[in-house]
Amino acid sequence: MAAQGPESPRQKMINLMYIVLMAMLALNVSSDVLKGFSLVDESLDRSTSNSTSQNNAMYEALKYYYDKNPEKVAQWYEKAMNVKSLSDSLYDYVDRLKYRIVCEADGDDGNVNDIQNKEDLEAASFVMLAPKRGEGQRLFNEVNAYREYIVQLVQDSVQRHIITSNLSTEVPRHEDNLTKNWQEYMFENVPVAAAVTLLTKLQSDVRYAEGEVIHTLMNNIDVGDLRVNQVNAYVIPNSQTIVRGGEFKANIILAAVDSTQKPTIYVGDRQLPADANGYYSTVCNTLGDFTLNGYMELMQGDGSVLRRDFSQPYTVIEPSATVSATMMNVLYAGYDNPIGISVPGVANSKINASISNGNGTIRRTGESYIVRPSRVGEDVVIAVTAQMTDGRTQSMGNYAFRVRQLPDPTPFIEYTDKGTTQRYRGGRGLAKSILMNTGGIVAAIDDGLLNIDFEVLGFETVFFDNMGNAVPEVSKSALFTDRQKDMFRRLSRGKRFYISRVRAKGPDGIERVLPTTLEVIVN
Repeated sequence: MAAQGPESPRQKMINLMYIVLMAMLALNVSSDVLKGFSLVDESLDRSTSNSTSQNNAMYEALKYYYDKNPEKVAQWYEKAMNVKSLSDSLYDYVDRLKYRIVCEADGDDGNVNDIQNKEDLEAASFVMLAPKRGEGQRLFNEVNAYREYIVQLVQDSVQRHIITSNLSTEVPRHEDNLTKNWQEYMFENVPVAAAVTLLTKLQSDVRYAEGEVIHTLMNNIDVGDLRVNQVNAYVIPNSQTIVRGGEFKANIILAAVDSTQKPTIYVGDRQLPADANGYYSTVCNTLGDFTLNGYMELMQGDGSVLRRDFSQPYTVIEPSATVSATMMNVLYAGYDNPIGISVPGVANSKINASISNGNGTIRRTGESYIVRPSRVGEDVVIAVTAQMTDGRTQSMGNYAFRVRQLPDPTPFIEYTDKGTTQRYRGGRGLAKSILMNTGGIVAAIDDGLLNIDFEVLGFETVFFDNMGNAVPEVSKSALFTDRQKDMFRRLSRGKRFYISRVRAKGPDGIERVLPTTLEVIVN
């Protein structure tokens, strides 16, 4: 709804009549001329009645909108009802003042619409200016309070100026009224007809101001709307990756947009280009949980900016495929077996694993898990669960692994050649200088799949003399004994000896004698 113009024809007419009224008062007109005030008063009454009817129609419209959409209209409807209450209160108070002034002039049977003693100069002064009981000061205060409240609800500066001028209580600075306050200026020695007309004019100004405020409140209902010219259906899923047994949830909405006025979109503190049409993309190179935060701004019809914040969590996971060979699902007892557990579409931090049958322990280490079975021959059953995006814990299944004892390690002589660690496993020559500088032997599973060190507890070396007789020497640790090293010194190029009966203990704590014999050829 459009507000009234800066000054409507009705308002111009009221102002003109007010000027004529004040001019007639200044001339101290006769009682015959005062009868003309009745005509002015009747015209003001008709104008006020029309304003009241228009205002009531707008109140009914507001009530209709409120009943249809209370959430949207409530704040404007409540303000309108407050304006109505204040306007009616001031209007009725002025109406009572008119009646009291007429009754003071014509007696208890006085009729505001048929004044007998129009020229009475005492009645208005008595009602409005009598010491202690005069109503002038109260009227002055109520007009001021009403004006200050009303103008703050009107947005248009021209209309605010008109309302402020109409309801002004300032006394014009003329020589004849320099010492008068507003109530004395308005009602001192004023004929009854003129006083009633002045009060009727005040009632008309109240209804005019009330109407302007209701126009503004009605407009505010429309200004808060976002005008749209396109309506589309959208499905917003909680996740596009659903695990079997999980729930697919989506918010299905009808979204209305204004293609002629697009919002300004900020992701973080960075504004999206206008030609992006609301689409945002970013390359995700880091794994983990993230949140897309930002806000949108849209210019509204009243010049204010509408802002709405948004927040969308998302998860970046490693691209992966789980491939397993059923016949090789083996874990080793007493050993920390590293395994990887992943669920497509679920971050690693949201996955939990446990051993369901009590055969060993499992713990998370970084992005992997360590499983340590405790009993050979009994399967380890790993139960996997994941926390879904809706907060629900979803079982991802149970996975069985056979448990075996660690295989026997291989003995070898470890040495450093040109800064690189080498492992001598026999079958070729070993320089005597390297042999003499080596402290002992080591044992490990080193087959390209596993790399597990064992503790060597002892071993035996077997040398052969010139007669072909075997000469055994025993070490009770991983180190060569002095006697063994002495035998090394006596070996000539091309001679050989054997390292056998190696006793070793692995991380599973099991002690074993290795069946492997290491043949050492001196080079």
